[in-house]
Amino acid sequence: MTTRTASNLEAAPSPEAPAAKPAKRSRAKQVLPILVGVAVLGGGARYLLTHGHESTDDAQVEGRIANVSPRVAGQVARVLVRDNQVVKAGDVVVELDHADLDARLEVARADVMSAEAQLSNAQAQLTLTEANAGANLRQARAGITQASSGISSSKAALDQARADVTASEARFKLAETDLGRIKQLREQGAVAQADLDARQASYDQARAALDQSRARLASTEAGIQSSSGGLEAAQGKLTAAQTAPVQVQAAQAALKLAEARLKQAHGALTLAELAVSYAQVRAPVDGVVSRRTVEVGQMVGPERPLMAIVPQNDIWVVANFKEDQVGEMRPGQPVEVEVDAFGSHAFKGHVDSLAGASGARFALLPPDNASGNFVKVVQRIPVLIRFDGDRKDLPIKPGMSVYVTVDTGAKPEPQQSAAADTRKAE
Repeated sequence: MTTRTASNLEAAPSPEAPAAKPAKRSRAKQVLPILVGVAVLGGGARYLLTHGHESTDDAQVEGRIANVSPRVAGQVARVLVRDNQVVKAGDVVVELDHADLDARLEVARADVMSAEAQLSNAQAQLTLTEANAGANLRQARAGITQASSGISSSKAALDQARADVTASEARFKLAETDLGRIKQLREQGAVAQADLDARQASYDQARAALDQSRARLASTEAGIQSSSGGLEAAQGKLTAAQTAPVQVQAAQAALKLAEARLKQAHGALTLAELAVSYAQVRAPVDGVVSRRTVEVGQMVGPERPLMAIVPQNDIWVVANFKEDQVGEMRPGQPVEVEVDAFGSHAFKGHVDSLAGASGARFALLPPDNASGNFVKVVQRIPVLIRFDGDRKDLPIKPGMSVYVTVDTGAKPEPQQSAAADTRKAE
């Protein structure tokens, strides 16, 4: 009993001992509800703020880059621009040595003068050929007519000469017979000597007339042969004159050839003049000179760019959105653009257009999911964004990184959508 009482006394609390404190709650149990509440509020706020908006930092400023190359080969005489210099379209940036081009230009001018002289000669030759052809043809026809008339007249004269010869031969025979008879009678003393002399004179006259008729016949025959020769000559001239159309056609062909050579010479002259003008390499657009690689004394040609000119006004943004972000995007929707170089300033823009395919389809080796090793990768669609209004003369350069946010909940503005459709149609 004594032992139990003592233990009870030891176990009983002393009236002077302080009261026991209540157990503390776990700190994690106190912080966890607060964190959950903050997360819920943050998630709700983020949802409210980002709902209907799609953003990406996979975006950059793009612009045109004009590569400047000479249009003719040559040696650089002067370089008139420096790196990062602002130039206007049409400004001379490089001059080539044009001594050989000037020589070629003089040769081309001389060729033009020669071609013009050949053309004048061909025109004169055609005029002369046409005139001679007509005159020769008329002359040949007149010669044939004259020769034919001469032959007809000679034939009539020949018939008459033959008739005269026949008549002269008959008279001669008669005179010869009379003379023989008279001689016999004179020997018999039947006629006087005067009758014999008269008959002898008639005989001599008939003989002379016969010789004259035969001579006239020979002359007439010779005249016919001469007329025949003249007719043949006239026919030959007519045949030659009938080839006049061929000669005229040949002269016309020579004229056309001279005209073609003149046009060819004018074309060569134009090319030579252009080559001399190309010795001055000009800026094709307004912009800033970049990536200049040309120096004085260097041999250059059309195959090698001398420098690049980057326009500063025609710039835009290409943003590569994930494929699950572009479902509600439409041309004309407003966009907020934040350029990393000017983080404190937000630019206004609008969606101009969406690419026709994902960027992977334009890669050098596009993915082929039929190979059997398919791994799904979220694709990105390039979206072209145009700036709205004034950019406050801030030097936005192609290649700068930007952060864009598209308001997919907003309806496209009519004028912007129409402008986008117009650019698409172009």
